[in-house]
This record gives sequence, C-alpha cells and structure tokens, in this order.
Amino acid sequence: MEKSLTRDTSSKKDTLFWAILFIAGLLCIWKTQRAVPIMMDDEWYSTVLSSEAPLSSLHDIVQAQIWHYLNWGGRTVAHTIDQLILFCLNEPAADALNVFMILLLAWMINAIMHIRREHFFAFFTLTIGFLHALNANWKMSMYWQTGACNYLYTTVLILAFLWIYLKTLEPSSETPSKTGLPFNLLKAVMLLILGLLCGWTNENMGPAIWILTLLIMFLHKRAKKSIPLWMFSGNLGCLAGSVLMILAPGNSVRSAEVTSSNYGTLWQIFLRMYGVCKGAWEYLFPVLLVTAAALLINLCIRNIRPSQTECILLIGGLLSWGAMVLSPHYPDRAAFGTMCFLLCVLMSQAQAILSALTDKWQRAFFAGIGIFIWLRGMYFLGEFLAICWGWIR
Repeated sequence: MEKSLTRDTSSKKDTLFWAILFIAGLLCIWKTQRAVPIMMDDEWYSTVLSSEAPLSSLHDIVQAQIWHYLNWGGRTVAHTIDQLILFCLNEPAADALNVFMILLLAWMINAIMHIRREHFFAFFTLTIGFLHALNANWKMSMYWQTGACNYLYTTVLILAFLWIYLKTLEPSSETPSKTGLPFNLLKAVMLLILGLLCGWTNENMGPAIWILTLLIMFLHKRAKKSIPLWMFSGNLGCLAGSVLMILAPGNSVRSAEVTSSNYGTLWQIFLRMYGVCKGAWEYLFPVLLVTAAALLINLCIRNIRPSQTECILLIGGLLSWGAMVLSPHYPDRAAFGTMCFLLCVLMSQAQAILSALTDKWQRAFFAGIGIFIWLRGMYFLGEFLAICWGWIR
C-alpha cells in the first residue's frame, strides 16, 4: 500500500515538473513568435507578386501563384499556404497558428514512433525544445512566416502522409479491412490529392517521400501482403507533385540567380559536394550526434537493432540530405525536414533506453540529458528575446 502511494506521489510530482517545463517553453515560443518581425519576403507574398498591389481576393492568390510558378519557383503548395495566412489572418492569429503547428509537429513525431502514454507528455515537452536546440536555423524555419510555411507546415503535411503508409507495417494492420469499393475509391482519391500536395512541398523532401512510399510498397510485396489501391494512388500523386515542383519554369530563373556561369563544371561539382558536406557537418551535426549516440547505446551495449520504421526514417533522412547535391544552393533551413526524420528515430531510441533503466537515479540522469538539450533550445529563444527587449546590447 505504501509503495503504491509513493508511486502515485512520484508520478504527480513528475507530471507537475513536466507541466512547468511545458508552460515555460510554450511561453517562450509565444513571446518569440510575437517578437519576430514581418520580413521582406512576407511583404512580397502579401502582394500579387507581379506587382506591388496588395492581395485583395482569393483570385489574386491564384494569379500570383501562376506567375510564381512560371517566373520564380515551383513550391506552389508552401507559398499558397503562406499567401492564404498573410491574406486571411492578422499577425496575432498567424503567430498563434504557428505555435499550434510547432506543437502539432512535436506531437506527431512522438505519435508516429508510438511513445508510451506514461512517457508521452515528457517526450512531447522535450521534443518541443529539441526542435529548437537541434535546428540549424530555428528562426527561419519556424518563426519567419514564409519560412514556417516552407518548412514547418510542409513537414507536418509530409509526416501525416508518410504516417499513413508506416501504419500498414504494424502487426495490427495484417488483418484485411472489410470495406466496400466506394470507400476504397474515396480513400484512393484522398491519398492521391494528399500525395500530390506532399510531393509538391520542397525539392528534397518531396522526392524522398516518394521513394520511401515505394520502399514501403516493396516491403508489402516481399511480405506477400496485398498492396491496396490507395498506396498506388498516393505514390503516383507524390511523384506527380515532385515532378511539377522540380520542372517548374520558374526554377531555372531562380537557379540563374544563384549559380554563376563563370564557374567550370568541375568547380560547380566541387561546390555542390561542399554544400552537402556542410549540411552534414554543420546544419545537421547536432541532431546527427545525439541520434547516433542513442543508436550506438542500443546497438552496441543493449544489442537492439533499429526497427523497420526507424530504418525507413533513417533512409528518408539520408535521401533528403543527399538530394541537395542537385541544388545549386543548400540553405541551413532546408535541413529542417531531415532533422525531423532524425528526431523521430531519436525519440524512439530514447524510449528504448529509458525502458531498460530500472534505477530511479539512472532514469533521472537520462532525463537530465534531455532537459539539458531542451534548455539549449530555450536558451536560443531567451537570447533572442533579451536582444529584442534591450537586455543584451
């Protein structure tokens, strides 16, 4: 009886502690969202793009995106979301939506990896901090409005699409669903649309997701499981979206702004390889380091291999990073989607380590490592706010 009461008291204290951490993090995120100003691209996307006339209707957004596709770039989905937010919402509402999307992304990362209910709130709180601590450029990928639509919003869309495929690999999905033809056709159409939107997000993540869905379909075939119609339609939609994005006439215009014709072929190849190496050793290094440490502990000490889902996400991270060799420019914020793939693996591996710890001091030490990384993320936000408020000069 005494042990049960002690356990309940300890659980309540743990919940209170993580609740305080969550509220503190949420307050920092909200204050930072309010402090990040409207930037130049936000002002541009508030217009019809081809001129300085402000957006006045949804028809203007359609016209602006047609012009954008032909003259500047193919990320139609991300920039349509951006223009809708800039047109329909005021600044506080847009900031609130951004905060919600950060929380949704953190929740999805843990839900996809099946973090247990008793650990979920703690892992959810830590993930919110990790999205800042291990991020190559947290401000430009989650707080700058146009950047948030290009990376934060599209990553939520991508993970939602991939999650549907990953769920079919779970043992509980082996029982065939007894649904009628109309439902299956409706699901196929819905996945076709979602796949199209997902593939049309950005240049490295769209093609990576298309390959991952192909891989999942191959695993189904190897396991002699039937491949439902919606998997084919979703995959084809993702391929179509990727093609539409990459082959946009505006991409050649934008590439010409970045690539210098004075460079020879060998020098351009060198610069591409340098950009990819910079992505690994600078942009992605913090999340690579922490994820590799968790993988090594489980693999070398506990002799536990990564799960099938973890391997797929690691392949996705590799593909989305390697795809940037085809781009003349690899900005740090473009590593955001790759970081999220690795965060999924990290959270799953961390849960596996935690489940093996029985001593409360070992578990406290392990939690302390997570809190230390969380504090790094909150330090970035605190430093930014202190500069904005004039506390640091």
